[in-house]
Amino acid sequence: MNCIFCKIINGEIPSNKVYEDDKVLAFNDINPVAPYHILVIPKKHYDSIIDVPEEDMEIIGYMHNVINKIAKEQGFDKAGFRIINNCGEDGGQEVKHIHYHVLAGKKLPLYEAQQIYEAQQK
Repeated sequence: MNCIFCKIINGEIPSNKVYEDDKVLAFNDINPVAPYHILVIPKKHYDSIIDVPEEDMEIIGYMHNVINKIAKEQGFDKAGFRIINNCGEDGGQEVKHIHYHVLAGKKLPLYEAQQIYEAQQK
């Protein structure tokens, strides 16, 4: 498989790990858009959230629990943070391995409906 996230999980590509257990890996994004920009991925490969079979769906809740743990450990739980999951090409997904972006460390702008509409037209 030629998945960059699978290569990171397997240690073929280095990463700055924030959290790891037997199910999930979290690491700093190499092109951060916020002071904290952490990617949280399951170790088992799924192309997107749509591809997670019902019998494996507990991984989604588990990833959210890991995000909460990271927020507390990193100290941005009180100020707040954003969790983003882009699903599919039209949703902006660039890497076909389910992942969450966790953004924190500054006040993040709200997305206005017009901005979303304009982005979709590109």
